[in-house]
Amino acid sequence: MVRLGLRTVLGRDPSIQVVGEAGTMAAAVEVCLRLMPDLVLMDVRLPDGSGVEACREIRSARPQTRVIFLTSYADEDAVLATIAAGADGYLLKEIDGEGLLRAIKTVVGGQSILDPAITQRVLRQMHSLSRVADDESPELSAQEQRVVALVAEGKTNKEIAAALGLSDKTVKNYLANVFQKLHVTRRSQAAAYFVRRTAS
Repeated sequence: MVRLGLRTVLGRDPSIQVVGEAGTMAAAVEVCLRLMPDLVLMDVRLPDGSGVEACREIRSARPQTRVIFLTSYADEDAVLATIAAGADGYLLKEIDGEGLLRAIKTVVGGQSILDPAITQRVLRQMHSLSRVADDESPELSAQEQRVVALVAEGKTNKEIAAALGLSDKTVKNYLANVFQKLHVTRRSQAAAYFVRRTAS
């Protein structure tokens, strides 16, 4: 239903052509690599996995394809995960049709866009870590860095444990150490640190 609605909205603008659609992470990656679109509208959660991971794969294989997340998830963790994956925009599904068309054209034109409803919260998270990133530069172990990288992808402790071959408890211990070293208390803050360091 959402995809049908999007087709209807996008079909109103003669400068936009919908070349394909997909309902799963695997299909999204396959369709993008086959059709090579200029832009992809992606959701954060997909039936078989993460839109964030799909974005990472698409941008890695085809950097010129731009990705906008259009989702109902407004939390900082999700936003930071998409930024780390190389997304060019993050919009909430409450956006109206005209706003969506403007956002698409903005991103195709080479700019990035972030929904105003979440911009301030994300910027606060990024700024809250500026002192840690710039002044202290805490040394995380290689495994701690891997854990934080997966947190930045939006993965849960259980998913991180499976990816790294660890127990849930071990992942919690690694995160506790990371939080202590970074002087943070939330996953989104650790993710913001990771995004800031990898971008610098």
